[in-house]
Formats: sequence, C-alpha cells, structure tokens
Amino acid sequence: MTAEREILHIQDNAALIVVDVQEGFDDKSLAGTRNNLDADRNIEAIIKVWEDARRPIVVVQHNSVSAGSVLNPSKPGNALKPYVKKVKPDLAVSKSVNSAFYGTPDLHEWLKSSDIHQIVIVGIQTNMCCETTARMAGNLGYDVIFVPDAMHTFDATGPDGVVISADEITRATVASLFDGDFAKIAATAEFM
Repeated sequence: MTAEREILHIQDNAALIVVDVQEGFDDKSLAGTRNNLDADRNIEAIIKVWEDARRPIVVVQHNSVSAGSVLNPSKPGNALKPYVKKVKPDLAVSKSVNSAFYGTPDLHEWLKSSDIHQIVIVGIQTNMCCETTARMAGNLGYDVIFVPDAMHTFDATGPDGVVISADEITRATVASLFDGDFAKIAATAEFM
C-alpha cells in the first residue's frame, strides 16, 4: 500500500528556509560520499521560483564553534555557495547547532511576527540540520514542506561499524518525517 500524495498548496507568504548551503559540504574530508548530485541545481531553481513570486526567503548559515571544522567562520568552507550568497534574504540566521530555530536572530519569532504559517525546507544535510529544523517546525505548529531532492547528505557509519548509504538515510528521514506527521514531502518539480 502506498501513501496518498496530497496536492501541494503553497501559501502566498510561505517562507523558503535555505539551510546551510555552504562550501564546506563539498570538502570530502568533512563527511565523505554524498548523494543527490542534483541538489544544488534544485535548490537554486526553487530559490528562483521564490524570488520571482516575491515570497520570503530565509538563509541559514552554520557557524561552527569548533576551530577545526570546515564550517568555522574562520575557514573558507563556511562561505555560502555563490548562488545562495547572491540571494537578498528576508532573514539571515546564524546558528551553531542543528536546528535553524536555535539561531540568531530568532526564526520562530520572525515567522510569528511575519504571520507566516508555512515553511518549505531545502539545503544540507537532509538528516541533520534540515530534518532537525523540520521536526522543530512541526512541533511548533508550522505547516512544513520538506523537499528531499533539493537536499543532500552523506553515508554514515553506525555504532556496529555498518555503513548506511546516503540514499538509505534519506529514505529513512523522509519516511520518519512523513509517517510522524512532521512534514509534507514534495519534489522540486512540484514548485516549477
């Protein structure tokens, strides 16, 4: 039995949350083998749709407090990728943990004060900062749309030494968010 896909309805003021689209994630020493080589193209396409529709865009940047991290503000890997750097966001959030809701300025307060109830999440990494942001948003009562083909992640090794592929991790993340009613799942093509 397959889950019913509902028709995607995007509110006029839905906010696009672009999570951690930074140069450091292209550094193979950071996390290794990634999936979804189309992620950047899809993120950029959705950003263009949002800009053309004059819907709000939030750009989130991970500023690691670890001096050795490629995402530390002192490292070149901290930089936003060029296509995100040229965005004029309605809000730019700096964070040092997984959730965009634990950043500065306060995303939740900004969304509430802007009367925004629906968010669309794209970015890096699917099962880390994107998923954590989606779960918190769902718990806070937002209508969350999660776009896994506009994200990517990396293979991961479990405590038993078994490597789980990035594609398997993505499937598990999507199933968990969908089954737990944290988010609706969409594809980039649905926004075009």
